[in-house]
Amino acid sequence: MAEAGGLLSGGSERRCRERLAGAAGRGAAAAAAVLVPLCSVRGRPALLFTLRSRRLGGPHSGDVSFPGGKRDPADTDAVATALRETREELGLELGAERVWGQLRPLPDRQGQLVAPVVANLGPLENLTLTPNPDEVEEIFTLPLAHLLREENQGYTHFCTAGRYSYTLPVFLNGPHRVWGLTAIVTELTLELLAPDRYRRKTHMLARSPSV
Repeated sequence: MAEAGGLLSGGSERRCRERLAGAAGRGAAAAAAVLVPLCSVRGRPALLFTLRSRRLGGPHSGDVSFPGGKRDPADTDAVATALRETREELGLELGAERVWGQLRPLPDRQGQLVAPVVANLGPLENLTLTPNPDEVEEIFTLPLAHLLREENQGYTHFCTAGRYSYTLPVFLNGPHRVWGLTAIVTELTLELLAPDRYRRKTHMLARSPSV
């Protein structure tokens, strides 16, 4: 497979911004937002993930996730929510110019819509991250080249009432397994960045429960 170095280039950014422009306003009704942090590590394009602190308790404790959370009444839109949550969780102040746009909102396990906001952090070596230990247990990255290799892509079939209902993606062979809503957002991001190189794993045959 060719090196994924061009996926965060200026030409790729313009193409992605144009594709995402049609989603403007789609996150307005979302109850929460996450930041999808593109970055580079030693020159290699990557995605940054967090491992949620077990101190949080609840169903998402210890899960792999992107920075994010519920919309605050003071947040003007989904972008504001994602940037605020990133600042609170990672101590990282990002300007709106870093944001490329929004992917389509997705339902979480409770059925509430979550708006994924795509942003480019730039070289990770140039950033100082100060994760909040009450929310973030670990920060790790996965190169886009790793995520695009078929041997690192899996899927899980789900059944409802004894019948096949839907399939969701799983990303393997990294420090932690990426699954659930975070895997679906990762999949949408790979389709955005490399539409000719990623084959979708999500497949619905019937109305599935929220993920």
